[in-house]
Formats: sequence, structure tokens, C-alpha cells
Amino acid sequence: MKPSSDIARLLEIMAALRTPKTGCPWDLEQDFASIAPYTLEEAYEVVDAIERGDLADLRDELGDLLLQVVFHSRMAEEQGTFAFPDVVEAITRKLIRRHPHVFGDAKDLGPDEVKTLWDEIKREEKAERRLARERIGLPPESNETDFLGGIPIALPALNRAQKLTAKAAKVGFDWPEPAQVIDKIHEELEEVKEASSTGKRERIEDEIGDLLFSVTNLARHYGIDPETALRRTNAKFERRFSTVEKALKQQGRKLTDASLSEMEELWVQAKLEERKT
Repeated sequence: MKPSSDIARLLEIMAALRTPKTGCPWDLEQDFASIAPYTLEEAYEVVDAIERGDLADLRDELGDLLLQVVFHSRMAEEQGTFAFPDVVEAITRKLIRRHPHVFGDAKDLGPDEVKTLWDEIKREEKAERRLARERIGLPPESNETDFLGGIPIALPALNRAQKLTAKAAKVGFDWPEPAQVIDKIHEELEEVKEASSTGKRERIEDEIGDLLFSVTNLARHYGIDPETALRRTNAKFERRFSTVEKALKQQGRKLTDASLSEMEELWVQAKLEERKT
């Protein structure tokens, strides 16, 4: 079997991998739940390639992510539920329906009007899904009837916190000004200090969670994606720490040979050098 740019070849390869007796033993033993972590991992690797500006790697990572879609679709097809063409049809239908300003009669809309229309269409789709489930005797989706329902639990916690606060803000449950959120952060930090004095891990964890939630809310007020902000800080920490390590190596020393004050001094130097560039 030769590689091809035709999606049909990818579907053939996936079918071959899942064919009993002649397929791949590892692929054959997988199910939706066992593949789910890989799906998340591949999505993160796509984001990583984008942030590094590596388009060659992005091409490969998008292929890996597409494989996840094909894998899940193949398993569903084996169960007689749906197949890859159904996935394509579903997303094309959704895109056409959610863009009446492109494919329909709603012309000359501004960005805010498009966003309002998008939210309205999503509400209609949710209501239709609920009625469809009722018709075939299925219970409502988890929390689907709640106002905050529909936000995936599997999202990274920072992103999910941002979406929860953004949705609550639509009905006025929000601090009007960022300064008020900053005050709340100070309040939560004091509660972390109080909890730490008790030595009770569960209470400390609870208060740190409240602090992180408030910081995420502040990021939303400034239009900043907290997940992206934290990834940038992680990269910055890694970069500066690497500079400290290299500086010590030039002195013929290891990280374990240096005191905290020595490493802190090298850290400050690395920070100053970054600001010059």
C-alpha cells in the first residue's frame, strides 16, 4: 500500500489496521476511551507547533490529529453508529448553518452581530439535540439543561474556568471592572495564607483553586487566554533556567553545586539579557 494525498487512502489504512487477524494487535485492542488521551495529546502538539512557528512540524501534527478523527470514526463504523463521511457531513452542515452571513441571506453583519447570531444558532442547535434525545427516549446530556451546561469537562482547567465565567457574565454574574477582580485575588490570597497556617492539605488545595479561578477570571477581563499566558510563562521559565544551567557549566559546575543565591543572581542576569533583545 502506497501513501497518498487522497483521504480515501487514509481510511483504507485505518480499516486495514483494525481488520481482525490481519490488522495491528495494538490498534485492534483500542476503544474510544483508550484513544481519548492520545486525541488530547495530538491537539496539544498542534498548538505547540503553531507557537514554535514550525510549519513543517505543524503539517505532521495536523496529520496525527486527523488520524485521531479517522480512528474514532472507524470504531464507530464498526459499531454501526456512524462513519467518517457522516462526520464530514455533520461539520459541513454546522458550518453552513452557523454562517448565514456567508452562505445565506444575513449579509453585511459586523463582528459583534456575527457573534450574537452564532450564539443564537448554537442555542437553537442545543434545543434541537435535546428534543431529538427525548424522541428516542434518551435522557438529557449531562448538565445540558443547566445554564452552564455544555462546557466540556475534559477541557484544561484554566480554559474551562474562563468559559464558565464568560458564560455566567452573559447574565450579569460578573465583576464589572478588572480592579474588582484584582481585589478578589488579594482576598483569595489571604485565604490561602490562612489555610496554610492550618496545615490541612485539602483546605489549602481548595483555597489555591479559588485563587487560580480568580486569576483566570482576571485574564478574561483583559481578553487574555490564561492557557496561552501560562504556556508562555512556562517557556520563559524553561528558557531562563536553561541559561542559568549553561552559565554554571561554563564555570565547570553543576546545578547542584550552586547555592540558591548564586542561581538567583544568574537568573536576574538572564532576565536582563532577555529584556535587551
